[in-house]
Amino acid sequence: MWMLLVFPSPPVEVAVFRQSFQPSIALTGLRVVDTTPPSPSERREIVDTTEMSRQAGTETPSPPPPAVATDRCAGRYIYIHNLPSRFNSDLIRDCRSLSEWTDMCKHLLNAGMGPRLTRTGGVLPSTGWYDTNQFALEVIFHSRMRRYDCLTTDASRAAAVYVPYYAGLDVGRHLWGFSNGVRDALAEDLFEWLRSSPAWAAQGGRDHFFVGGRITWDFRREDGGEWGSRLLLLPEAKNMTMLAIESSPWQGNDIGVPYPTYFHPSLAGEVASWQRAVRRARRPWLFAFAGGARAHDGSNKNVNAVVRDMIINQCARSRRCGLLLCGGRGRRNDCYAPSNVMRLFKSAAFCLQPQGDSYTRRSAFDAVLAGCVPVFFHPGSAYVQYRWHLPADHRNYSVFVPEDGVRNGTVKVEDVLRRIGAREVAAMREQVVRLIPNIVYRDPRVKAGYRSRDAVDVAVDGVIERVRRIKRGLEDDVGHQWDSYF
Repeated sequence: MWMLLVFPSPPVEVAVFRQSFQPSIALTGLRVVDTTPPSPSERREIVDTTEMSRQAGTETPSPPPPAVATDRCAGRYIYIHNLPSRFNSDLIRDCRSLSEWTDMCKHLLNAGMGPRLTRTGGVLPSTGWYDTNQFALEVIFHSRMRRYDCLTTDASRAAAVYVPYYAGLDVGRHLWGFSNGVRDALAEDLFEWLRSSPAWAAQGGRDHFFVGGRITWDFRREDGGEWGSRLLLLPEAKNMTMLAIESSPWQGNDIGVPYPTYFHPSLAGEVASWQRAVRRARRPWLFAFAGGARAHDGSNKNVNAVVRDMIINQCARSRRCGLLLCGGRGRRNDCYAPSNVMRLFKSAAFCLQPQGDSYTRRSAFDAVLAGCVPVFFHPGSAYVQYRWHLPADHRNYSVFVPEDGVRNGTVKVEDVLRRIGAREVAAMREQVVRLIPNIVYRDPRVKAGYRSRDAVDVAVDGVIERVRRIKRGLEDDVGHQWDSYF
């Protein structure tokens, strides 16, 4: 028996749905191809279009090649020698032997920044400020370089090679009461070690640099001398670059870098906040001086001491000068207290910076940090020193008063400063405030979160460029504008 089964037709809308449904699947990286063959007219259109492209000399562009990751450290890599501990960390371990008069153990805490400043009477912020010794730069710099963004373990890739030898701590412990042989021993040992390293052999040390946390004269003992070491006069050192808190105006291989200040920010925002504070600071003093007198016999044999005494006397006699004289009685007269120095400099428009025991003074960078326009009396105090960190045109951020006029009494500093208009003073102060990020050494323990260049970044970039010029056979362009002063 046959049975006829009849099924009803689907509704129209369902039939349409089935006919029109095409699954939509997104396949990343794949092209969806329509496999429906073209009609004859479409074929002719495709052929005609292709032929037109050939006649016009154009082809359908190929997809771009895959992006190649760029090396942000190219040309900026630093290789750090892994020196034996006797050249660095052993000196910190034996910190009580580093100075006869100063507790360097205290000042080498916190990666070389020293103890935190907590009681400043509201003069300084509660974070980022330390009682930093002016001779601690080698430790601070080394701590920063350990966290440098572009380190390499392959010396052949390095743009420069860092030697973490604490030259200043080494010689400082032997300045008094030791023989010259003792003063030179560790430096000579260092170069014997370096000569045996493959990294040294590649360029003979011309791509090497190190930091001297003292003035250059402590490393340039001439024959017959009794002060300092011969470090910078040794043949190997002459190939290297030394970064020192004071360099020689006549030598090309030592470069001046800022003295460490009391401010070591861990965030760029701390710098910006401090800049706002010094911009707003009330400055009742026209000019200020912080320092002590120097013994002299009244003759011109010790020009530095004579000029300093004249400046102190001029300041003491003026109602418009703030004076912080070292050796004065009372805590507020202690010129070694950071809060006292910064309180004075934040209250003055100009800060007087005569020569110290040498050409330079740490006080110049304390003044810049306080937004106080520095007044220099000799070009060796800044202009020939810190060419990587300070503007080439000194008139933008400082005042220059030749010391000869001060020494012979024909120049009164107050008169010079009073002739500078308020608008010009404000412009110079703004330039000084803008210098602050480049002259501070940020907290070396912090790697992430700091989005601004500091003094170490400026110095390393300068070394890399100097090494690049040396490899090309180019000499340093040090300029000779101030030669007549030396």
